[in-house]
Amino acid sequence: MRAEASDSRGGWVGHLAAAIVVLAVGLSLYYASRQIDYEWRWERVPHYLVETGGTEIPAPFDGTVKFAPDGQSLTLTPLLGGGEPVTVAGFDRIEVSDGDIVFAGNTLGREHGWSAGPLAIGLWMTLKISLASLVFALILGLVVGLGRVSRRVVSRDLAALYVEVIRGTPLLVQIFIFYFFIGTVLSLSAFAAGVAALSVFTAAYIAEIVRGGIEAVPRGQTEAARSLGMSAFQAMRHVVLPQALRSTSPALAGQFINLIKDSSLVSIMALTDLTKAGREVVSSTFSPFEVWFCVALLYLALTGTLSFAVRRLERRLDRHD
Repeated sequence: MRAEASDSRGGWVGHLAAAIVVLAVGLSLYYASRQIDYEWRWERVPHYLVETGGTEIPAPFDGTVKFAPDGQSLTLTPLLGGGEPVTVAGFDRIEVSDGDIVFAGNTLGREHGWSAGPLAIGLWMTLKISLASLVFALILGLVVGLGRVSRRVVSRDLAALYVEVIRGTPLLVQIFIFYFFIGTVLSLSAFAAGVAALSVFTAAYIAEIVRGGIEAVPRGQTEAARSLGMSAFQAMRHVVLPQALRSTSPALAGQFINLIKDSSLVSIMALTDLTKAGREVVSSTFSPFEVWFCVALLYLALTGTLSFAVRRLERRLDRHD
């Protein structure tokens, strides 16, 4: 009992010490920021995530604005007399004046409501490209990992060459190759090229994780499965792979987290992911500190959620054992 009480006190003391260190670091950053001649505008951050100004109603073509007598609609007459006038209604707030000349895409008015802000749109793109890349990377990495432990020399050599080439070249260079060369030849969209580059890159690391997990399973497991009449494929599928994937789940989770962070590099392409959305907001608002802190927290939310899900999965697997 005394040992347990001592361990409990030691645990609380450790947590308290960690909290003090974090608080000290936070206060240091706060006082350092006060020394900078910078006006913090945290009140803007919510608008980068959620727009409360409503949905824009754009002009469908170049034309001249004329208000209706009721003030609830307007008529847009095409410039140079080409085409018929169009009546535009459904405004909650009109943002043009009677007689104005507008061009296609200009805002005529707004409808009240909520809409996603630039960072929220970028976060959704990051989530989509990360999930799609994760699925393909897991499939490709499993195939290459099995090739690494195959008895066929051709499979082992090709798998080893793939792993060495991909892991030996920077991801940024690979993204350029997929976007400008492979994407052009195969007419891939920017999203497809980004998913392909991230999948191929991550799969090389997953393959090595899978290879290590398979080799860690005692050879006797395979021999026992074969003695029961299983084929080599059945033994791998039902006996070896489940044990290998279970033991490598922490490493795989770490690689998936790296994938989410690596997805920020697709911002060099014609994709408005979270990082590129942050750059665009900074260029238009000149609020770099608030925006990049917000972007970092959003990435942390994604990776933290994935880490939590993996830990829950590990506990569930341990209970079944």
